[in-house]
Amino acid sequence: MITPYDWQEGVNNRIGYVMGRIENGAPVLAVSLNAGILIFTYKRQSSKVFEIYDKLAFAGLGQQSDIESIRVMAVEFAHREGYSRSEQDVTIQRVVTSVSAPIKKAFSDFSYAPILALSLFVELGPTVADDQYFTVDFDGDYHLHRHSAILAGKEHSPLKLHEKINAKTTAEKAVKELESHWMTIASNNGEIEVNLEGLTPDILLLERGTNRENVFRTINA
Repeated sequence: MITPYDWQEGVNNRIGYVMGRIENGAPVLAVSLNAGILIFTYKRQSSKVFEIYDKLAFAGLGQQSDIESIRVMAVEFAHREGYSRSEQDVTIQRVVTSVSAPIKKAFSDFSYAPILALSLFVELGPTVADDQYFTVDFDGDYHLHRHSAILAGKEHSPLKLHEKINAKTTAEKAVKELESHWMTIASNNGEIEVNLEGLTPDILLLERGTNRENVFRTINA
């Protein structure tokens, strides 16, 4: 018979295992600008920042195959909702709720391998104040943020990007500022050496107020 102690020990072991696998993952930074939502990270090969649905984007940190699994779940749910209900019913809250359940099941059921990824979902609003950010942990818990959000595998000093980067800043200038903040977080304020060899910037802007139907624009650093 499994005792509460055995269960807690098993959970702690899973937490340690997941953290050990994702702690060296490239952080993901996102901030609201008047121009839109800017998402910044680094990739080795495959992109980790994706369009999910109209004005909805996703970024992940961790094992690439698990990031892809979460992306597929989110895309399939969003398009089912849009088809069976309406495009207005495809909200970030509904998408996050849909993906958090299987992530939670994979973590809490010891017969499944846990998902080795942290997730960030963003929804572009009419104004900076309307933008929404949700981070989803590897155990399925999720958290709402406003104005900016950070995914990081290691503990880092609290940093509110929207207090460091003026919303009036252009996307191109904000990229340079995010590069600096990314290095600070990845290096734990200079305590850890960060090797960027083989990595390239992975940057997506969700443009606000554009006349184009597709609001997603890739930016080259």
